[in-house]
Amino acid sequence: MVSGAARPSALAPFRVRNYRFQWPADLLTSWAFEMETLILGWYVLVETQSVVLLTVFASLTYIGTLIAPMFGVVGDRIGHRDLLAMMRATYAVLAGTLMTLALTGYLTPLYVFVIVAIMGLVRPSDLGVRGALVATIMPHDQLIGAISISRTTMDTARIAGALSGAGLFAALGMGPAYMAIVSLYVAATLLTLCVVAPSRPHPADAAVDGALRRSPLRDLREGVAYVWTTPRMRAAVWIAFLANLTAYPLSNGLLPYIAREIYGTNQTGLGYLSASFAVGSLVGSILLSVIGGIRVARLMIAATVMWYAALLVFAQIQTVPAAIVFLWLAGFAQSLTMISIAVILMRTASEHFRGRVMGVRMLAIYSLPLGLLAAGSLIEAIGFAATATLYPAAGLTLMLAIVLHWRADLWHLHAPANAK
Repeated sequence: MVSGAARPSALAPFRVRNYRFQWPADLLTSWAFEMETLILGWYVLVETQSVVLLTVFASLTYIGTLIAPMFGVVGDRIGHRDLLAMMRATYAVLAGTLMTLALTGYLTPLYVFVIVAIMGLVRPSDLGVRGALVATIMPHDQLIGAISISRTTMDTARIAGALSGAGLFAALGMGPAYMAIVSLYVAATLLTLCVVAPSRPHPADAAVDGALRRSPLRDLREGVAYVWTTPRMRAAVWIAFLANLTAYPLSNGLLPYIAREIYGTNQTGLGYLSASFAVGSLVGSILLSVIGGIRVARLMIAATVMWYAALLVFAQIQTVPAAIVFLWLAGFAQSLTMISIAVILMRTASEHFRGRVMGVRMLAIYSLPLGLLAAGSLIEAIGFAATATLYPAAGLTLMLAIVLHWRADLWHLHAPANAK
């Protein structure tokens, strides 16, 4: 371990050649994700005038979480770099299709739903595969810093992607905006291919050939069992599941509705709201990358409580400036929560299980579309304020129950999850 007197620079991960290519590839991909989410979410809301269809659209982007563990299996078999490059090439093709439809005037909400559903089969696994690749290419003692800096790709994307996406859409229309998105995906694919990684994660292992001939379902079962029988990993995955169910819907899929119907603002206002959450998240990522000696599980618990508290206040706010402040706080806390979860999982997982562990972690994201769909119906039934209060209140209660159940693995000072 690195002593406090010799704490590494926050930029230390960039001394690793592979990381210097992966980080910008992840950054460009995340920028394109955020631009697409904002542009298409606004398009669906304006064209359909329905919050329920908006939540359906947002949910479709996460349907691939059901098969995310299989992406982990494939990544463990063929190599995470190769899998990630193929995924990003797929994004480019699908975005190019939307660009063509928009430029030719044939775009309709139905086409958007179909293409988003196809992309939604692949896109949810991107975060897990990139996390597994970071763990593969980085030394163990730089893992927290590398994951924290990697997280900034999503944070800066939500700032720059949201603002630039809103600006391009408002000024030039959907077709030109999608030309920029396609360019980002193509560049990300090429940069990913520049990462030098073995096609098989463990070529020196004599058992690899036999493992490749085994059933993928057997590998999947082993990965799920591995997480399920390791208490600190199971607790971390449950907290991730809960956060996606009860916290993320308010700051992700529902934000276009909140901006337009609650605050009466336009695409630019939506961009500011989305960016405020991302700025808080970016600050959290940078802070964690430069601070050493963190009790990670305790940080996860404290940050999750702070996240839900910020959302409870956000639910009562009626003005954009105040909403920006509490979305900033929510973003800051969620960054600390998600980085802590990733570190607990990657530190605990043995090398040949990392892809499958992150695949199971991505499976937890499936609760997000469930939360979004339920929120759409609840908003129509009981209103936004009541729904936005119910979600974080329920999430906070259930999260504390998880901590109480696994307190020996999450809270005790000498628990492995709290190792410095």
